[in-house]
Amino acid sequence: MSEEQKQADNRARSTTDELRAFIREGWAARRPTVQGPSPAARYAADRRALLSAAYPRQRLVVPAGGLKVRSNDSDYVFRPHTAFAYLTGLGADREPDAVLVMEPFDDGGHEAVLYFRPLADRDSDEFFADSRYGEFWVGARPTLEDVELELGVTARHVDGLVDAVAKDAGQVTVRVVRDADRELTERLDDARVANGAERETLAGSDDALAHAVSHARMTKDEHEVEQMRAAVAATREGFEAMVAALPDAVANGRGERWLEGTFGLTARHRGNGVGYDAICAAGNHANTLHWIKNTGDVTEGELVLIDAGVEVDSLYTADITRTLPVDGTFTDAQREVYEAVYAAQEAGMAAVRPGNRFSDVHDAAIRVIAEHLHAWGLLPEGVSVEDTLDKEHGQYHRRWMVHGTSHHLGLDVHDCALATREEYMDAELRPGMVLTVEPGLYFKADDLKAPERFRGIGVRIEDDVLVTEDGCENLSDAMPRSADDVEAWVQRLTAR
Repeated sequence: MSEEQKQADNRARSTTDELRAFIREGWAARRPTVQGPSPAARYAADRRALLSAAYPRQRLVVPAGGLKVRSNDSDYVFRPHTAFAYLTGLGADREPDAVLVMEPFDDGGHEAVLYFRPLADRDSDEFFADSRYGEFWVGARPTLEDVELELGVTARHVDGLVDAVAKDAGQVTVRVVRDADRELTERLDDARVANGAERETLAGSDDALAHAVSHARMTKDEHEVEQMRAAVAATREGFEAMVAALPDAVANGRGERWLEGTFGLTARHRGNGVGYDAICAAGNHANTLHWIKNTGDVTEGELVLIDAGVEVDSLYTADITRTLPVDGTFTDAQREVYEAVYAAQEAGMAAVRPGNRFSDVHDAAIRVIAEHLHAWGLLPEGVSVEDTLDKEHGQYHRRWMVHGTSHHLGLDVHDCALATREEYMDAELRPGMVLTVEPGLYFKADDLKAPERFRGIGVRIEDDVLVTEDGCENLSDAMPRSADDVEAWVQRLTAR
């Protein structure tokens, strides 16, 4: 909250000594809120151990981030920074302003210390008068003891953070995940410099830590895979609710918003919320790749492309796309485009196996797309499939398939984003990686190079795939994909 907002805060204040005394009295003893270690705790400890080994005798600082003002004195729902969630196991809306510090031992290894704002005593003003943090307003936070039991780390009050991070900063290398909390990073920078660090070296030193945590997430552990399965299962429920709601979306107008809201209900009920803004793109809107306005009507006879994922409480998200015939039956032209995309996705999935490169998935899918475009006569005269696949002088097919076919998936919908191109695109696929496979074809309504029968048709099919020891597992395989199965799915769920 800005200084201007603090000064303009015009809410009533409970200021009399008599009222303060009255509010502090007559409360039952609090019941324990933490019964034992979190299921994620031991996995988070293993992740920290790998990071510890990579940075011996260095102090590592990973903020959760702070609350962000939405409007005036209202905050957005808090979501901790991904690196913090990964290394602590905390998800949902926990814990604003918290910071994980990995304090180095002289002989190697680290002590994990979580600095956070613990539950205030009931005789404090914060308890009843602080609208941003007070228990009366936003509920009870954990105690220091709760966090130590839940996470298996040392817990300390956040008020001691800056001094703890900056001490002997001239002698001990301190690394901070800078983008997690920019305001805090500036304060830590000042304190580090005051304790002997050189300001011009800070950012470069810190970037390596953020990169390391991002790259480490590329291969999921057992707990992460379990969370991904839960996210996919919840997303399937959300899609089935949207399919069942198609008649209402048509009848009520502004049907894209109706579908978005239907999915949002499932996402909030089954998880933490949506993993990203859902795309509910009917008709020609499907040809705008990131159509999140969702202001259009849903009309019988058209397709609706829905790209959505539930983020579960641990913050792992699914990312699934289905393109649906609104009235339950593809037209001949819609089916022709759909089956081309389906064939491309099948080829991409076949390339997901250990030993292949990440880029092989796109190469396999895009070849099928190029073959269909060539067969339809859409590539320039004299251009073969091999010509258009030439990355230096071709790529004509990208007029109708502009995006990549795959990305990593996990705590972020586009996970591991700080990995280098070599670490990402050229990486060898390994068991435990979770990828999307999502080819598409997009024929804008005003594209005069597209056949008239295809104009206004956009199709994408996307599934979440786990690399296994001998191939891959489609985590979202329970959701129909083939044209015939999709038609049957829509017809069954919309029958009334």
